Amino acid sequence: MRIRSNPRRNKRKRRLGPLLLVICLFLIGGYYLYTQSLPNSEHVEPDWKGKSSPIFVRGELLEYSALGTGEDLKLPLPVLQDVIDPHIRYESQTKSIILTTSEKLVHLTPDEKEAKINNETTQLRFAPEESEGIMYLPIRVLKEVYGLAVYEDVDSGAVLLMKAGESIPMGTAKASESDATVAMRKENSIHAPIIFDVPVGTELRVWSTKEDWYYVQLDNGFTGYMEKNTVVMGESRTVATPPQVLTRAERSWKGKPVNLVWEAVYQKKPNPAKIGELPGVNVVSPTWFSIIDGEGNVRSQADLDYVKWAHKKKMEVWGLLSNSFEPDITSKAMGSFVSRMNVINQMLQYADLYELDGINLDFENVYTKDGSNITQFVRELKPLAEAKGLIISIDVTPKSRSEMWSLFLDRQALAEAADYLIVMAYDEHWASSPKAGSVSSLPWVEAALQRIIKEDKVSPEKLIMGIPMYTRIWSEEVKDGETKISSKAVGMDSVADIIRTKKLKPTYLEGPKQNYVEYMEDTVLKKIWIEDEVSLKSRVELAKSLQLGGIASWTRNLANETAWKVLKSIHP
Repeated sequence: MRIRSNPRRNKRKRRLGPLLLVICLFLIGGYYLYTQSLPNSEHVEPDWKGKSSPIFVRGELLEYSALGTGEDLKLPLPVLQDVIDPHIRYESQTKSIILTTSEKLVHLTPDEKEAKINNETTQLRFAPEESEGIMYLPIRVLKEVYGLAVYEDVDSGAVLLMKAGESIPMGTAKASESDATVAMRKENSIHAPIIFDVPVGTELRVWSTKEDWYYVQLDNGFTGYMEKNTVVMGESRTVATPPQVLTRAERSWKGKPVNLVWEAVYQKKPNPAKIGELPGVNVVSPTWFSIIDGEGNVRSQADLDYVKWAHKKKMEVWGLLSNSFEPDITSKAMGSFVSRMNVINQMLQYADLYELDGINLDFENVYTKDGSNITQFVRELKPLAEAKGLIISIDVTPKSRSEMWSLFLDRQALAEAADYLIVMAYDEHWASSPKAGSVSSLPWVEAALQRIIKEDKVSPEKLIMGIPMYTRIWSEEVKDGETKISSKAVGMDSVADIIRTKKLKPTYLEGPKQNYVEYMEDTVLKKIWIEDEVSLKSRVELAKSLQLGGIASWTRNLANETAWKVLKSIHP
């Protein structure tokens, strides 16, 4: 049976199709217009809602939360190390929490209310504590040491952490006359959901700008984006910094070049009566002290008569402390707070006993792994030395790939901790060097200093240039077709005697900026790159041109009268 179609029904279907299409397009267009033009009214909770004591820095939520509340508030060590001071140290073996600034050394112990600040015992209201493997430090100590500011919201529990000296741009929420609140959104778009309805007149911390939006934060910790036309910018607020006190180096040596000479003391004490005049020298550094074991015990060869002689000559005395150049002793003595403090306390007692004006540190032949402990030792020593008016300087080698003599030295960190870095700019060609050459050619010296200034960002006024008062007599002898090289270090007078007795005529070498002689002795060729008036004058001129903090000469008994007259010109 054949079914016939209804012409009228088909006609209605044909008319209905376009109408439905128009309706669909209208609905799609309306939805698009609604979603793309009208603000999103959806409200969402912040990701951290419900989290206990979340910590924020410049509007960013940190991984760790705080403990306690109010005066019992405690901040996690990882946050403090990341935000406030990367040098805060916790040593589990001695249960020591160590905080250092240029003026304070703070020692805390977990679960103990007794602490030490610059070796003086003090009582804390709240003790540090460990929770789930994280150490937490009481806020009061942190405020005293670092001057940080903390805002804690009672309702949300949010903790806003701000550093001393930090500038915080402030603003106020505004809206049209009909609105009582302004939307803070999750993203910088009106289509993003609302984090918080900010009442008009609310104060805001304005952390950044993104196109036509500000990234802001409320006291309750809520952070998000507000359109620029809804914020009235005000004046920035700066977190107060602790009063800055000039260091003894800044008070006594600012603009005054150091002209130091080391006094090498071995078995016999130097007799000041036989030293003679040292014109221009304003610091002597006798090699009196050395660390002799892993417990940090210090041996002394100090001589009060020498100090009195130096002071009478208007020279400061910076007693030298070495690590005995013993890597294993150094590793143990620097490896814990207890042994480091043993060294420090002995040196402070010696400083009192022998009326020292400073301490010069000479740590050499050190395992690379112990470098951070050397730096920590200087950080711990500095505030205690500063309290006694002592200058702290540390000797460093030019940068090289040597594991034991260079790579352990963090020159940038050491310069931040100490008053001076003394660059031992000599032994370019060392005693057993396979090639004869200058002990310290001027271009090599300048390159060494410039590397530290540029790569380690050390201020030139914190650098003191080490100058050799010795040279090496190189011997080259051909045996069995092979050249054998050896050397002997001698002082300035010895070289002058050789030149005079052998009637040699030095030749000036433009490369190293030094005079040079060579001569035959039997079948041996002798070569000397000379330290004399010419080379010393060039070194002084280099120190002046780089605006260094001064010069230091190794060592007094190897110099002659001419040296002191030339080096005196370091002074303006």
